[in-house]
Amino acid sequence: MSSLKSHELEKNSHMMVNPLDPEEFRRQGHIMIDFIADYYQNIEKFALYYPESIETILQDIQKYIIPGITHWQSPNYFAFFPSSGFRGEILSTGHNVVGFNRMSSPPATELECIVMDWLREMLMLRKSFLFKGNGGGVLQGTTCEAILWSEKMEKLVAMVYGSDQTHCALQKAVQIAGIHTKNFRAIKSTKSNSFGLCPNSLRATIHADVEAGLVPFFLLAEDFNIWVHVDAAYAGSACICPEFRHFIDGFEGANSFTLNAHKWFLTTLDCCCLWAKDPSALMKSLSTIPEFLRNKATDSKLVLDYKDRKISLSRSFRAMKLWLVLRSYGVANLRNFLRSHVKMAKLFEELLRNDNRFEVVAPRNFALVCFRILPWPIYNSVANHVERANELNKKLLESINGSGNVYMSSTVFAIGATLREERHVIRAWKVIQEHADALLSKN
Repeated sequence: MSSLKSHELEKNSHMMVNPLDPEEFRRQGHIMIDFIADYYQNIEKFALYYPESIETILQDIQKYIIPGITHWQSPNYFAFFPSSGFRGEILSTGHNVVGFNRMSSPPATELECIVMDWLREMLMLRKSFLFKGNGGGVLQGTTCEAILWSEKMEKLVAMVYGSDQTHCALQKAVQIAGIHTKNFRAIKSTKSNSFGLCPNSLRATIHADVEAGLVPFFLLAEDFNIWVHVDAAYAGSACICPEFRHFIDGFEGANSFTLNAHKWFLTTLDCCCLWAKDPSALMKSLSTIPEFLRNKATDSKLVLDYKDRKISLSRSFRAMKLWLVLRSYGVANLRNFLRSHVKMAKLFEELLRNDNRFEVVAPRNFALVCFRILPWPIYNSVANHVERANELNKKLLESINGSGNVYMSSTVFAIGATLREERHVIRAWKVIQEHADALLSKN
């Protein structure tokens, strides 16, 4: 809203009232009450109360959503890693399996074990990462979840308190934070207290802990055991190709390894693959067995409950997506798909190197090219040169993205879209050159 001008204030001064005037307060109060009463009286007439046809809904999507959406699947999208492959997503969503434990849907658990072992074999990871080798894989949502799951802090003195009726999510959160389960105090509740948290019992428990030298929510690590985690979120997919496998040589000493299938492996978000040599150490920090999830299979400890290998309790049927990709394409075609993107990235790198106005600022190992336009003339001061270069590249990126022809992020050229062909790379290079010409001519 624009500010009111002085002559408008003078013109409307006769309308100004004292909001604390009793009669004016009463008048406005009646208006507001009538307004709300009318709203509730007619609430069933509002559009969202009654169903609408799918045609109407799709029309609104086309009219309001599509014009503003970022088209990640466009072959002219070079910003991030837009992997696709939604057939598995359709099957997974259609069945809507919530596979927190094996009992909830055995195929969801068993298929996940199978595809994670398949992919482990494609990556030539050690057998210690196999389920048969006491290791095993799990499909997480994102890298952040996988890293958090891989963090290990066992012996702390921080104390957390709650009722024994508190939802298991609290204990799970405590464990994720790195606080050992023995440092969680479940205060006994009683029927006489409506199974609530009794203040007297809580106070007594806290006093006892303080007297024992324990400090509520104070963390102190006792030793320096380090859990080594390898994060290959983007590039890990390429390592199914023999010529790229050497990039993860030597990782055998790591405790865990991840790659995001939703970045460059024809699988939709979210699908992060995590393997660990000794999942039992981490399962201890995530396992919860509330009464409503107890069953003979779980109690036998002969089955895998994936809820104990991830942060959230509920989980979608991600294995269906990855399983369909592996079976539909096969190893040979997946390798060729990845190689084609690397080949296109090599082409773009060559185009950059043949134009002395640009610089490739980091080695291109896969299908990601990091480059910048160089300021001219070269400044004597390194600081001035860097500042000028950053300013110039920021303007170039804004100009290119503003054109609507190509989309990039911070002069990083990522080739990962499924529909991309060599002609799209050449077209993108021409767009970059055109905007570079225009920018440099002004400077």
